[in-house]
Amino acid sequence: MKKIVLKNNTVKRNTFKEIVLKKNRLAAAGVILAMALLAAGCAGETGVKKAEERDGQSTLKIGVCAGPYGDMFTKAIAPYLEEKGYMTEIVEFTDYVQPDMALAEGEIDANLMQHQAYLDQFAKDNQVDIVSVINVPTLGMGIFSDTCSELTELNEGDRVALPADAVNLARALRFLRDCGVISISDDIDETKAGTADIRDNPKKLEFVTMDAAQISRSLDSVAIGLLPGNYAIAAGMDYRKALAVERLQEEMKNVIAVRADEKDGEGSIGSLLKEAVESDAFSRAITEDSFYDGFDRPQWWEEK
Repeated sequence: MKKIVLKNNTVKRNTFKEIVLKKNRLAAAGVILAMALLAAGCAGETGVKKAEERDGQSTLKIGVCAGPYGDMFTKAIAPYLEEKGYMTEIVEFTDYVQPDMALAEGEIDANLMQHQAYLDQFAKDNQVDIVSVINVPTLGMGIFSDTCSELTELNEGDRVALPADAVNLARALRFLRDCGVISISDDIDETKAGTADIRDNPKKLEFVTMDAAQISRSLDSVAIGLLPGNYAIAAGMDYRKALAVERLQEEMKNVIAVRADEKDGEGSIGSLLKEAVESDAFSRAITEDSFYDGFDRPQWWEEK
């Protein structure tokens, strides 16, 4: 995984003397902390207190994947947190699995890289106690092609690239259905649809599943590819040239996730991040940047 650190970018190598001094300071801090806990009746730590301490400030580690949400956090959320006294470290992962496992294992404090449906399925399948605190403006899935300018140009037997993970595969099939390309069996749970559940396929299209990150690089070997928004942006895809753009349902909008025991409560990481996203500063940062014009706003945003 690649780490991008915001603020205090310079990394210094510690000399032996500095290491010894640091150990002495940590030991002294440990004694002071123990005394403070006894004086406070051993009160439990809040989520924010669990954030890493660096140079006397709390540093929140936020996991993201390739795409626009790391920048969204940096530009629209981190400034609010900085005003509250928290530094932010963005940790970039190369797939959808590592950010949730790192969160569950305490390696990061939160992540912003997945929609609610994916988070729910991942938590269930992997038996991890991570939950969402709020969703954010999100870019829908796009249909892209190197050869077609519209979906009506698809030929019989053309190959179609779809995301391989179960949640986004079902989502892509529903999108194609809504575009009139295929139909799906009526007697299934649409959120779990797979290629075997395609009922009508008039053009006898061949569906190829692959990792979402590979789709943009495979457009020269397929007629069309369906890309989740974050991967499309990371690959430099131009949404003005998309054959179609998905209109997102609420469960398909990206969320900020934290460990369950840090979701609620005064001073928790979850409540801090929720407060930041609901702030006027976040709203202004999104509204004033034309890059986010095509992002679907969450329901709570429309109700403000």
